[in-house]
Amino acid sequence: MLQVPFIRDNKEVVIAGLAKRHFDAKALVEQVIILDEERRALQTKLDNTLAESNALSKDIGNLYKSGKAAEANQLKEKTSVLKEASKTLSEDLSTTEEKLKNLLYQLPNVPHESVPAGKSEAENEEIFNEGNVPKLYDGAQPHWELAKKYDIIDFELGNKISGAGFPVYKGKGARLQRALIAYFLDKNTTAGYTEYQLPHLVNEASCYGTGQLPDKEGQMYHDSRDDLYLIPTAEVPGTNVFRDVLLNESELPIGITGYTPCFRREAGSYGADVRGLNRLHQFDKVEIIRVEHPDNSYNAFHGMIEHVKDILRELKLPFRILKLCGGDTGFPSAMTYDFEVFSTAQDRWLEISSVSNFETYQANRLKLRFKNSEGKNELAHTLNGSSLALPRVLAGILENYQTEKGIEIPEVLIPYTGFSIID
Repeated sequence: MLQVPFIRDNKEVVIAGLAKRHFDAKALVEQVIILDEERRALQTKLDNTLAESNALSKDIGNLYKSGKAAEANQLKEKTSVLKEASKTLSEDLSTTEEKLKNLLYQLPNVPHESVPAGKSEAENEEIFNEGNVPKLYDGAQPHWELAKKYDIIDFELGNKISGAGFPVYKGKGARLQRALIAYFLDKNTTAGYTEYQLPHLVNEASCYGTGQLPDKEGQMYHDSRDDLYLIPTAEVPGTNVFRDVLLNESELPIGITGYTPCFRREAGSYGADVRGLNRLHQFDKVEIIRVEHPDNSYNAFHGMIEHVKDILRELKLPFRILKLCGGDTGFPSAMTYDFEVFSTAQDRWLEISSVSNFETYQANRLKLRFKNSEGKNELAHTLNGSSLALPRVLAGILENYQTEKGIEIPEVLIPYTGFSIID
C-alpha cells in the first residue's frame, strides 16, 4: 500500500498519478490525511500521558523511600486516572489506525511516471514485436480441435469431473505440459533464481500482503472453514516468503522461482476468445519473483523482460510486448509489461506473461525491509513475472507448430519430452 508520509507530502502527485488509472482519489486522499492527523495527535497525547505516568511512578517510589506515604498515596490516585486515560487513548489510537489502514487498502499503486494514461487494454502501447508468423497448411485448426484430433487434452472429461475451465491433459499432452514446466524452471534457475516448492493454499494475511485482497476477493476460491484461499498465482506464496522480514542490504537482490497450479474463480465470459486453453479456472504457471534495492529495481525489471524474451526466442514463437496503460495496470503495480504470443490458427494475440514492478507497494503491506548503508530500515521493492503461464504457450505451440503430419515439438523441448512430434 502507499506510504502515508508519501501521500501527505505529495498529495497532488498521488491524485494526478491515480487519475492515469481513471481512479478519482481526491476524497480518499483527503480522508487519509485527516485520519493521519488524528492518529498523530492521539499518539502524542498517549506518549505524553504515559511519560507523565512514568514520571509520577518514580516520584511515588522516592516518596515512599523518604517515608512520605501520605503524599505518595495521593499521587497514586493521579496515576490511576492517567492509566485509565492512557487505556482509552490506546483504544482510540488502535481504532484510528485500523480505519486508516482500511482506507489505504482502497488506494491502488501510483503508476510510474512513464506509464501512459488510458482506460482499457485498447490503449496499451506495443513496444516490441519479434518472430515470424508461420504460414500454415490449408485446413489448419485451433488448439481445441487439435487436442481432440490427437487425444492430448480432454475438455469434456474435465467438465464432467469438475466443470468448465478444468481440462484433463493426456498422453503426449501431459508429457508436453510437464516438459514446459521443467524447461521453464531450468531456465530460471540457470539465470540465478532459487527454486521453491510453495503452498497452494494461503491465509488471508498473505492475500492482503500482495494486494489480492481486498481488490480481487471475488476472483479467488475460498475455503471458509479454514479461512484459506487457493492461490491465483505463485506470486502470493512466493512474495509472502519475505513477509515481516528485515534483510541486510548485502542480501539484495533475491530471486526465487516456483511452479504451482493457479486457480481463478472468474475465468471470463463466453465465446471464441475463451475457448479451449484461452481462459481457465485452473492452470499451471512458473513464476519469477525478485526482491530488489529501490535503486536497482527498474534495471531488474528490464532484466526480467529480457529473460522472458530469451525463453520465447528459444521456443521460436512470434511474440510482442505491450506497455500497459494506467487503466489496465493491476491494482498493486507501478508498471507492467505484457507478453503476447501470436496464434496463427486463431489469428489473434494470446497473453502469456506479465512482468510487474510493485516498487514499495507490496513491501509496505508485507513489512519487507532492509537495513541500508546508513543503518536505517528501508522498504525493498518487489517484482514478479510469469515465466511462463502454460495454457496459452501450449496453445501457441500446438497451433503454430501444426503440420499435415502432426504437431512438431520445439527443438529446445525435445530433450524434455523425449519425442519430436505429436501424431
